[in-house]
Amino acid sequence: MLFGESGPLGGAAWTAPTVRSGWLQGLRSLAQHPGALRFLADCGAVDTIFSLQGDSSLFVASAAGQLLVHILALAMRGPAEGHPSPQGCDWPACAQKIVCHVEDSLRSTATLQVTQALNVLTTTFGHCHSPWTQGLWVRLSPLVACLLEKDPIPASHSLVDLLLSVARSPVGSSDCGLWETLAQTLSHLSPTQAGPLALGILKLQDCPQALKTQAFGVLLQPLACVLKAAAQAPGPPGFPEGATGDSITVDTFLSSKSACVGLLCQALAHLELLQLLVGVALAHVHPGSGTCGHTDSPSPPSPSAPRPGPRRPCFGLQWQYCASAMAQQPPPVTWGATCVRSWQAVSGSSERPWISWGRCLRGRVLKKAFQATLRWLLGSPKAPSCCDLDPHTQLFLGELLPVLRKRLCSPCWEARDSGLEFLTQVTRHWGGQAAFRHALLASEVPELTGQLLRDPESYVRASAVTATGQLSSWGLYATPTGPEHPEVQQESLFTELLHILSTDSEGFPRRAVMHVFTQWLKDGHADVAEDLEQFVARVLQAASQDLDWEVRAQGLELALVFLEQLLGQPGSRCPYAVALPEAAPPATLAQVLQALCRVQLFEFALRALFDCDRPVAQKSCDLLLFLKAKATPCGGPQEAGASPDVVSVEAALQRWQAGEQGQPLGELEPEAVMAVLRSMDLEGLRGMLAKSSDHMEKSPQSLLQDMLATVGVLGENEADCY
Repeated sequence: MLFGESGPLGGAAWTAPTVRSGWLQGLRSLAQHPGALRFLADCGAVDTIFSLQGDSSLFVASAAGQLLVHILALAMRGPAEGHPSPQGCDWPACAQKIVCHVEDSLRSTATLQVTQALNVLTTTFGHCHSPWTQGLWVRLSPLVACLLEKDPIPASHSLVDLLLSVARSPVGSSDCGLWETLAQTLSHLSPTQAGPLALGILKLQDCPQALKTQAFGVLLQPLACVLKAAAQAPGPPGFPEGATGDSITVDTFLSSKSACVGLLCQALAHLELLQLLVGVALAHVHPGSGTCGHTDSPSPPSPSAPRPGPRRPCFGLQWQYCASAMAQQPPPVTWGATCVRSWQAVSGSSERPWISWGRCLRGRVLKKAFQATLRWLLGSPKAPSCCDLDPHTQLFLGELLPVLRKRLCSPCWEARDSGLEFLTQVTRHWGGQAAFRHALLASEVPELTGQLLRDPESYVRASAVTATGQLSSWGLYATPTGPEHPEVQQESLFTELLHILSTDSEGFPRRAVMHVFTQWLKDGHADVAEDLEQFVARVLQAASQDLDWEVRAQGLELALVFLEQLLGQPGSRCPYAVALPEAAPPATLAQVLQALCRVQLFEFALRALFDCDRPVAQKSCDLLLFLKAKATPCGGPQEAGASPDVVSVEAALQRWQAGEQGQPLGELEPEAVMAVLRSMDLEGLRGMLAKSSDHMEKSPQSLLQDMLATVGVLGENEADCY
């Protein structure tokens, strides 16, 4: 039996998804041959494909839908290709059968069948751009529109995908009622469902302005609901009133936390697009009049008319005018300042909406709000003759920093963490701006950041380490002193971070400390310049004892920066490069080697050479090869032969290679170190490490160290791990 109820093979083999998938692939190849389409229609193959659309295997179901589209496109080639008749009376029988099946599925009360039909049509309009697709849409669009009358609307996600696929196809440029269907769909879908459709409409090239205005309003609605809710609650003076949306809309939106968070994150993720559109639109708004700023001036009030008292402009009406004015012209270069000034004119406040969201939201929304604020701030232009921030941005900072201070004190650790990340980023960009420095130092934010170094959550501690490191680099951090902080009264930030590196039980804060120390070394931080060698020695000593391989690897990165600075080549050629750097003069090299021995960099690097974690060993090998290449061409210090130092180093290397720890080597002589380096086949070791992709990372010793790093180093835990 070729086709039937038990499948084309007529046996138990049909129950295997791989068999059904293989049959579909074979049928796709068969459809290419002349005369095959009639065979497929007459022998029931298409009916079997219809049934496979609902297959339990998603792969088989998807392949069945794609095959239907492929057969439909093949059937419409030739004579029917130039006749896009909606009735389809002159369409081939195979195409008629497929389209009738799609029509029946769209009329079905089963959501699964509706979804299958919509997915087939989405693929069709996405891949087939012949004239007959216009007739197909004219024929099926009434059935698609009827879906909007059902409650709830079935397969809303698939419906959105279909409409956007049609709009992007050549059908979108024809007058076939598509834009009206899109407008109806926007008004019928819920905010959660309509968001992706609105965003897709705004990205269309040839779209009516009225439809773009409607789509813009859909994207703004979640933001307007939060503004409405915040305006009804006690808030700061001058907060915008009358935000768009009635109380029913606001209550519905805020009733579901997951939907509220999802929609706000979506709106904030696309804030850059909204900013560009709003920036253009608000530039045309005539503040306070409720009209757009055209060339014709509004008529002056009658002398006999009563003079209106001061009132706030209708915020929702202004947004409607803004939406209708968007996309009229390219965005100006100074759109950031335009938006700031226009917001102040419209709302009577310098606040931007995401500051208000930061007051009442947590988690993902707050993180997105901080990211949006940062994009806004960094987009604020500077006056051509001024190196400081513009007045509008300074005013904005004055209102932003109290909100940030509140977030750093939040009981929600995600809020504290997001606030610290934002502080780090904005300080990195504006740490040298006088206005920012003045506002930040007056806000108590640096003091709160220092307190979060002892936060109970490791993620927050790590972010606090990064933030304090960035603040200190710009001279914006002072170690808390006074009776409220007796435990750190006499300690510098370096000492406190070194304490975290040595004692913190979690890896994230320790990794953050190493990154901060490396950056301090690169930047010539004051705590580093005070005693460079002592700084490097203490950091390398702590990093060498860490069970986290990333901490040890970052220690090698710091060692490389120190070596480059000693050689007078900061940021020199990467050790991975094919051409090695030029050799240093012998006199300079001797001084460098002595300094490296004093900070015990050689012992740290040589131990790491046999690290059970491959990235650490690889980084150490590159560091030693870099140094070897600097010393070899010019001879460097004379070899020490079989001196006691050389013997002790070679013996230690053998023990480390065998996995033993052994005693520290202490301060070595440069000649002994170079003799050992010259005797080692570092090039061969690097080749071996490059080929070994996982044997060291997955070794029992590496796994044991990972477990110890996770559970701590208490004796009882250590015994359990062994």
